[in-house]
Amino acid sequence: MRKGRGFFGNMQYLCGKIGKYMKIVGIGNALVDILVKLPNNQILDELGIAKGSMNLVDETVRDAVLKKIPGAERQMTTGGSISNTMLALRKLGEPSAFIGKVGNDEQGEFYLNELQESGVTMHVIREKQPSGTAVAMITPDGERTFCTYLGAAANMQKQDLKPEHFEPYTHLYVEGYLVQNHELIESVMKIAKEKKITVMLDLASFNVVRADQNFILHLVDSYVSILLANEEEATALTGKSAVGAINEIADKVEVAIVKEGDKGSLVKFGQELIHVPVHRKIHPVDTTAAGDYFAAGFFYGLIHDASLKKCAEIGSLLSYYIIQVVGTKLQDNVWTEIQNRVNKIVEQ
Repeated sequence: MRKGRGFFGNMQYLCGKIGKYMKIVGIGNALVDILVKLPNNQILDELGIAKGSMNLVDETVRDAVLKKIPGAERQMTTGGSISNTMLALRKLGEPSAFIGKVGNDEQGEFYLNELQESGVTMHVIREKQPSGTAVAMITPDGERTFCTYLGAAANMQKQDLKPEHFEPYTHLYVEGYLVQNHELIESVMKIAKEKKITVMLDLASFNVVRADQNFILHLVDSYVSILLANEEEATALTGKSAVGAINEIADKVEVAIVKEGDKGSLVKFGQELIHVPVHRKIHPVDTTAAGDYFAAGFFYGLIHDASLKKCAEIGSLLSYYIIQVVGTKLQDNVWTEIQNRVNKIVEQ
């Protein structure tokens, strides 16, 4: 059942301890994305891969997928759901940190340099196995389908977690993909609970949720205060459509967020259900990181004591910008424009 503290007690808990600034650390798979633009859905059909899904593969299968699409346009960028959110939050001027694992290879160096240059505090473990990579296949409708080789990221274990990874932070944002390692993800949440750190969870992918529904429900019931999901993930967790799903999830957590694509987003806190439309309906170039950027905007709103409606509006604004480009990055001049628009939402 949802933890009861009363309205003011709940918001105090969500936004940080009295007199202590809200600081977020994320933990997830450190990946380098290989972005590939496909002309149609044919290759996905030939590979037998569900459009919009995330599929864990080994190095051999990943290489086979890349060979299947030799003529496609490619781009390399930092990836991983949680690290995308931490990078976007840092670009908004807020401190953020990331816990993950990469290899001692070219991809690992690329990943670390990109995030460190952006100012994200890195609590990263290095090892000999190759760094994780995710082939993101982007169809003309902007939808992305992942074939992910986790590499070194998959070898992160609870023994890798150090007290200093958590000490300075009030909030922990956990990537749902980590559910593949039950011991790791529950250990992380237990540490947070012991340190009175607010746990926030992103459900990651509908097929991940379907494969481990009962364990995810256990984590949500036991540790999670803020849960983010898209409509497919929420349905996979509850068996219900968006409104029914968010009502059920909100009985278990403090704040439930269900993103409905171009229909906007739903946010529920207590008995209050809010619908926020998308910032503007456009044809997406690439939906990679749309949810990650929504989370960054939502958290920025929480940090600045905005209403939950404004938090979702800021999230929608960031999603609007990122779906207009291929990949997970925006130019500095775009971030300046975003910051100005975000400031207006907060100040309204």
